[in-house]
Amino acid sequence: MKRKDLLGLRDVPAEEITRILDTAARFREVSRRRIKKVPTLRGRTVVSAFFENSTRTKLSFDLAAKRLSADTVGFSASSSSTKKGETLMDTARNIAAMAPDLVILRHGCAGAAHMLARGFDFSVINAGDGINEHPTQALLDMLTMRDHLGSLEGRTVAIVGDVIHSRVARSNIYGLPTMGARVLLAGPGTMCRPELARPGVEVRHRIDDVLEEADVIMMLRIQRERLDRAMLPSSREYSHLYGLDAKKLARASDKVLVMHPGPINRGVEMSPEVADGPRSVIMEQVTNGVAVRMALLFLLLDGGEDEHAQA
Repeated sequence: MKRKDLLGLRDVPAEEITRILDTAARFREVSRRRIKKVPTLRGRTVVSAFFENSTRTKLSFDLAAKRLSADTVGFSASSSSTKKGETLMDTARNIAAMAPDLVILRHGCAGAAHMLARGFDFSVINAGDGINEHPTQALLDMLTMRDHLGSLEGRTVAIVGDVIHSRVARSNIYGLPTMGARVLLAGPGTMCRPELARPGVEVRHRIDDVLEEADVIMMLRIQRERLDRAMLPSSREYSHLYGLDAKKLARASDKVLVMHPGPINRGVEMSPEVADGPRSVIMEQVTNGVAVRMALLFLLLDGGEDEHAQA
């Protein structure tokens, strides 16, 4: 892969997404071994810089780097000099002085990863920037869908909930139509606005308007940290109108996949019986997250020139 960074999916072509997904599918085999490690990135240094809280994304990136034998260094904002007033660029300059090969950045400001990528020679992977994008989550979502559906071409993916604040939704809105899928958005008017529509993406509002057409139902987390009361009167009302329970799920195809980027607010976005039910592929998304991030580290740092280096 010839690109230096992965900052989002807006301009990533279908053949590049396919290569990432194909590489990730091969890397899953490493995680099934007794010794879950290959020497592919031995001698390379990967820094995880997380300025927002994270569990799944940070852990899966750390595991991905270690399984490729990269040297890893991580820090969080709560234990960094940002608490003393250091700016992101000053932090990045200090990181750059230590000669890392790649920085994984999560930051609350949209565009933070783009700023680092423009200013420094090391590679940057965007692990979520404000309400902009979260490309690696969308890629693992697509890998999970492809595992079950065979192809994304002609499939319909319903994304339900707080779409406007979801960087996961935004990356899927860019990536899924590129791969030939149709995206249906549904959510309250304050969280699912008409301007989200684009080629391959339709904005509806009621969950009932998307259930019957969907091959995949992706429920989004209510991001209480980004909301005010004007957008969400009560969790109970939201759950009644937009939450996915067994009764609503019965209106969808009996082959529909249920997804969620996590963490789940159980009883709000979906009921426990749906989250843990037979249509749920949420744990597969988590498993695929490690493989996708292994693939990206490999492709960005190694260039993917030696395909046999994976094994």
